[in-house]
Amino acid sequence: MSTFYQTRFFKWLVSHWVLCFLLMGLGFVCFGVASLNLVNLFSANAKFLLENGWMAVMDGGALQLLELVVNAYVAVAFYLLFKTCEHALVERLAHHNNH
Repeated sequence: MSTFYQTRFFKWLVSHWVLCFLLMGLGFVCFGVASLNLVNLFSANAKFLLENGWMAVMDGGALQLLELVVNAYVAVAFYLLFKTCEHALVERLAHHNNH
C-alpha cells in the first residue's frame, strides 16, 4: 500500500489498534441505528408527497424529506468510519510487526 495516501488519522488508527477496533464497533452500531427503517421512511414520505401534492409540502412533507436525506448522509458517514477502521486494522495485520 502506498504511504502517500495515508493521512495522520489513518496512521493513528493503525498504531492504536485497540481504539481503532472500538471506534469501528461504534461506527457499525451508529450506522445501523441511523439507517434503521430509512428505506421504509423514504417510501412513506414519497407516497405522502405524491398523493397529497402541495398540501403535503405545506404540512411538512418536504422538511421531513430533507431530514431523511440528512439522516442518510449521517449513516454514510458512520459507514465510512467503519470501513476506514476496518482498512486500518487489515493494514496493521497484513503489514506491521506485532511486537
